[in-house]
Amino acid sequence: MAIEYRLTLAGDVPLERVAELAAPGATETSTLSGNRMLSANLNEECGYVVTIVAGSHGYYEAEDDGGLWMWEPETYVDVDFRMRKDTLTEQGRPHMLRTVGRILADRSEDAALVLNDNWLMLTRVDGTIRRHNEADWYDEAYDSFLPR
Repeated sequence: MAIEYRLTLAGDVPLERVAELAAPGATETSTLSGNRMLSANLNEECGYVVTIVAGSHGYYEAEDDGGLWMWEPETYVDVDFRMRKDTLTEQGRPHMLRTVGRILADRSEDAALVLNDNWLMLTRVDGTIRRHNEADWYDEAYDSFLPR
């Protein structure tokens, strides 16, 4: 079974710039709907496969600390991290969160990090980062690479 995290950035974000931060050397393909997609298999070095796709008229919902969170960015870029369950704790999640930290440090857009399309983990709204459902996933070691 795979675990999937999705970082969404609101706005017209250049895919190439996100790929430089998330997956240098990513290759370009397209989705079934014709959208551009960049992807890279980083299982060996990072514990995940990453895909980067731009879209419009987004709709997202997930459970947060107090109920249901919903967000509808007009345009967006999704950075999807798919990892095997056996690499999640030791390799996948720490590398993924470092990558999320690099992206958030480089970009200023509103953002959300969601686990398995169900659980809101992190948001950035108007420059303020907030962690959600923290007891289930957060480790103090992540403070060194996630912006506050």
